[in-house]
Amino acid sequence: MGKFAIPISEQIKKLTGRGLSLECYDEAKIKEILLDIGYYRIGFYCHPFIDEATDRFKNDIKISNIVDLYYLDADLKYILLKYINRIELNFRTKLIYFSSMKYKKDPIWFVNNTIMEQSFIDDFENIYSEKFKTENLTIKKHHNKYPKDNYAPVWKTFEYLTLGAIITVFTNIKDDELKIRISECYGIRDLGKFIRLLHTVRQLRNICAHNGVLFDYSLPQSINSIPQITFNKGDRNSVDACIKVISFFTKCISENRHNDIEREIKELFDSFNDYDLIKSVISEKINYNF
Repeated sequence: MGKFAIPISEQIKKLTGRGLSLECYDEAKIKEILLDIGYYRIGFYCHPFIDEATDRFKNDIKISNIVDLYYLDADLKYILLKYINRIELNFRTKLIYFSSMKYKKDPIWFVNNTIMEQSFIDDFENIYSEKFKTENLTIKKHHNKYPKDNYAPVWKTFEYLTLGAIITVFTNIKDDELKIRISECYGIRDLGKFIRLLHTVRQLRNICAHNGVLFDYSLPQSINSIPQITFNKGDRNSVDACIKVISFFTKCISENRHNDIEREIKELFDSFNDYDLIKSVISEKINYNF
């Protein structure tokens, strides 16, 4: 879509003018598709089927091919987000527990400059705003009951922090021994590698939660090599590499959940075994090895 919006009739002309087959769909069905997915968004799923030399669709590309890729992407995000939520909860719980056991006498240790970097504490005031205190029910109740408290205790406060904020808390703890105690729960002692894995989960979570385009995503920073993960063809940036990180964390949490995600991912991709167009996208863009 250019600088100005165009009606659906014009959107259809643009697609067919570039060689896209609408098959036997009538105008009502095409309108339904475009009003459901959106002309601009559907463009992201056209890219694998465009001839770059001519900027036209490759021979015999149908609108159903594009819609099928869109739904593959949606189904993959749905699966991953379910397990990312489990990882987020697990990591949050371990951070709360082990830190609270170490700093038993300070339930708001996260604003203690002997424990946390001062830059984090300064920024945290922007997170723990009046809006934060009034919109989150448990926090609101705490401050109504204890009006002199500047902060609610960690086990209440951290429940309302985003995964990105929780990772930021972790990285700004001064005590490396405490951080290693937590990272060892996942079989990793190297804090740099562990934090990189956490950021991979965060980046993937943001795409899935905000309905971004996933199938051709590439991490801006490669995942560190660790013995527990074998990356396909040595690739450490693709969606397949990200999936392996999610699978790794689920195995640390629960063998059953690990088996579940492995099965669900395999079943999703294997369902396209006889669909060469989509299968090639899974192999070449996602970098999944059938």
